[in-house]
Amino acid sequence: MVCVSRALRVAASVPVGLVLVACGSDAPAKPRAVPSSASAPVAVPAAPSASASVGGDPAQRAGAAASAMSDVQLAGQVLMPYAYGADADKVDAAAAAGNQRLGKVNTPGEMVAKFHLGGLILVGFTPDDPTGATNPATNVDSPQQVRTLTAGLQAAAQRAPGGQPLLIGTDQEFGVVTRIRTGATQLPAAMAFGAAGRPELTEAAWHAAGTELAAMGVNVDFAPVADTLGPAGSSVIGSRAYGADPAANSLQVGAAVRGLEAAGVSAALKHFPGHGHTTGDSHDGLPVVQHSAAEWAKRDRPPFDAGVAAGADLVMSGHLDVQGLDKGVAATFSRKIMTDELRGRMRFTGVAVTDAMNMAPAMKWPPGEAAVRALNAGNDVLLMPPDLAAARDGIVAGLKDGSLSRARLVEAVTRILTLKFRPGRPQPALSVLESEGHRKAVDAAAAAAITVLKGRCSGPLINGPVTVTASGGREVARVTLVEELRKAGVQVQAAGGTIIHLVGYGDRATDLDPQAAVTVMLDAPYLLSAARSGVLVATYSSSRASLTGLSAVLAGKAKAPGRSPVEVRGLPRSAC
Repeated sequence: MVCVSRALRVAASVPVGLVLVACGSDAPAKPRAVPSSASAPVAVPAAPSASASVGGDPAQRAGAAASAMSDVQLAGQVLMPYAYGADADKVDAAAAAGNQRLGKVNTPGEMVAKFHLGGLILVGFTPDDPTGATNPATNVDSPQQVRTLTAGLQAAAQRAPGGQPLLIGTDQEFGVVTRIRTGATQLPAAMAFGAAGRPELTEAAWHAAGTELAAMGVNVDFAPVADTLGPAGSSVIGSRAYGADPAANSLQVGAAVRGLEAAGVSAALKHFPGHGHTTGDSHDGLPVVQHSAAEWAKRDRPPFDAGVAAGADLVMSGHLDVQGLDKGVAATFSRKIMTDELRGRMRFTGVAVTDAMNMAPAMKWPPGEAAVRALNAGNDVLLMPPDLAAARDGIVAGLKDGSLSRARLVEAVTRILTLKFRPGRPQPALSVLESEGHRKAVDAAAAAAITVLKGRCSGPLINGPVTVTASGGREVARVTLVEELRKAGVQVQAAGGTIIHLVGYGDRATDLDPQAAVTVMLDAPYLLSAARSGVLVATYSSSRASLTGLSAVLAGKAKAPGRSPVEVRGLPRSAC
């Protein structure tokens, strides 16, 4: 049966109730090197769960366990919804009402037990998040809260019949799609790593991120984005992707996967077969990718191949119409794409997970029918079904009427359980969060990304007092840059200084300041083509690490080594 390369077991003696683990093939895996700049996890005692103590090959045990499950238990194992509430067992009235709408339960813990869930996704809503429409709940606040929540969820899973541990995932891409924004080391957006062009820095930074997620009890990160941007970019992907060069992206994706997986967190490549060559948004409709099979293989497939080769445990299917692969059919529901291509030609043996099933292309059918269609296409996990009971009931009904074979469902659950049954790994303590080693790893990557597209390449880019301004909604970034410039010895005043203007995600030409001497893009740099400033700089991200690197370049204390990984009309990839 399928072998997957990362898993977990529940640790009876660990408060968080979860320990993340590693695997390779059925043969003992070669140990992966941990980047020297990443701090080592703090070990806590671990004890095997009842499932993991049974002995034998994990895939064989997973197959046996899946075959013995009832129809309802099998259906639950492939479901990965979100839930309302910041605690597994204690929620307020509003959260209870939300959970009643989702699954006729009050708490996340009750949802796990009632539906025999195989996993749960932690979500968060922010206004500038391109995925926000599908994330109406927010159940992440602080690392301690997340650790307590995941512990409670794992405890609820252990109390359910069969006692299988949970896959607990989140979208911690960094940049505009970031769930845990405070108390954890913040990486720059993916495009910053593409601009830096140094995979060793990417791996070290993602190892730091993975270690911190593991400490919080998160064992699946829906990252990295393996999409390659087309010439026109992609408004929904943008800086979430590493860039426009599939070969360069492959190196970055492989490095990110190695960093996460070495930290004990399963990486999920997305959005297969590639969301970068369309300006459509799959949250709202079915984007069309007008590639032939040959064009797709050349432009979009390589980073996914690289991620699979690096050991990614999951691949997320996109709601995308790739016309050269299966015209008119969203990839999530295409057996040609999810089975013939991904499993057959690409030889992926891990867990295939759908993009959110509450997105428009997946809601053209009732939840139960959509669930059966996605499973028949080759997906193993159904993410965020809009009606949990309807999805479960549709799967059970499919088994009864023959529209879904039990063998296909057992195969999916076996892959999921194999991911959970690998030997254990100690869980890091929360003290690893924002550690010095992690900050250094991330700062190095952010500094290497800073790109001057117009202006001098050495010495200060500004002279005398400066005034920092920003487009609407960027006050946090503006204040942060003011702080970092002052640390770098630059005189900053409220008005009357040389203007440094910040723009970012979602901004347009009307958000530019024609009086600015320096314009800085905190996201994908395309807008700089319309700026008239004498100095144009891209950081690709508004993280503190990126703004620290920017301040050093502006003050002349560091050079700008980055090179834009996408083409900006009328500007070079770097002026240096």
